[in-house]
Amino acid sequence: QVQLVESGGGLVQAGGSLRLSCAASGRTFSRYAMGWFRQAPGKEREFVTSISWSGRNTHYADSVKGRFTISRDYAKNTVYLQMVSLKPEDTAVYYCAQGIVPYSDPGAAGFGSWGQGTQVTVSS
Repeated sequence: QVQLVESGGGLVQAGGSLRLSCAASGRTFSRYAMGWFRQAPGKEREFVTSISWSGRNTHYADSVKGRFTISRDYAKNTVYLQMVSLKPEDTAVYYCAQGIVPYSDPGAAGFGSWGQGTQVTVSS
């Protein structure tokens, strides 16, 4: 049973920074891509970023390129999302996700396990 636990959300002013963490357990972490998605009030969940099982490939939504960075720590079974230059439109619940197929680079799709989410609120 995959378990993903996000942390690090909070309230920050526009222009500020936050780092989200997601601790994974239940499957061999090193075999699966990891991703971050977000859902703003009244909107559908959207892709933010992902990192391949190897860590060599990363993908970003256009809206966050240059501001967000995804990384993973194999020793800690944890994936991170560093967010800088935050904007009010980044306000959302952020979800961690794990890829379905091992040893793959699914990009923006192919994620089948989800965390409970962590709230990020950016004030103007």
